[in-house]
Amino acid sequence: MNIIAIDTAAEKFSTALAKENDTWLMEVSAGMRHSELIMDCIDALMKKAELRPEDLSAVVCMGGPGSFTGLRIGFALAKGLAISLNIPFAPLPTLDCIAWPFSSWPGIVIPVIDAKKSAFFCAMYSGGKKLCQDMDVSAIEILSNEKLVMSNEKLLFVGPGTELLHERLSELSEPIPANIIFGKDLRYGNAETLLKMAKNNPDIFADSEKNLMSGPEYIRKSISN
Repeated sequence: MNIIAIDTAAEKFSTALAKENDTWLMEVSAGMRHSELIMDCIDALMKKAELRPEDLSAVVCMGGPGSFTGLRIGFALAKGLAISLNIPFAPLPTLDCIAWPFSSWPGIVIPVIDAKKSAFFCAMYSGGKKLCQDMDVSAIEILSNEKLVMSNEKLLFVGPGTELLHERLSELSEPIPANIIFGKDLRYGNAETLLKMAKNNPDIFADSEKNLMSGPEYIRKSISN
């Protein structure tokens, strides 16, 4: 399958293209300029892979949570490509994607995204399995989470919100537990991971018509933002 993947969930967006066994990736720290640059990035990848739009087999994008504006842009573009090219479309949960490369971590993996308003989107995973629903919580709420407080396992925080979370926890009077590791130098979920997840589970495209009716997962009600 020739699959195009789109990640616009954070300020650093990425696009990736799989052509048979080859992969092309482009990442850009774009701030709020996703809409200005993303089509140029996709065009550049298509040219490098020597593919025409009609050669694409499927399109996948980040399903949220994440940047409200970024997610809407990613969904709109992915759906537009799927409809115009008559190819399957599927969104994948952002936190699942961030955690997926660390499925073999011998402890609990907590992907985190800056949710603004002094909060973070996060969830917990162990052995590749999700342990809880996506959360919209403050730094202190993460530190005081019962599952984490009671755990003696190593806790690995990853994702684009990791550095900010470390800063927020360092400002608290409570010491950071010794079993917490901040993976600030680790790559977080992006379009390349989306591609790998889609290729490992092609069934996500089985109900493309239903997927086209879906929208981003926001968690937080828009009225509170």
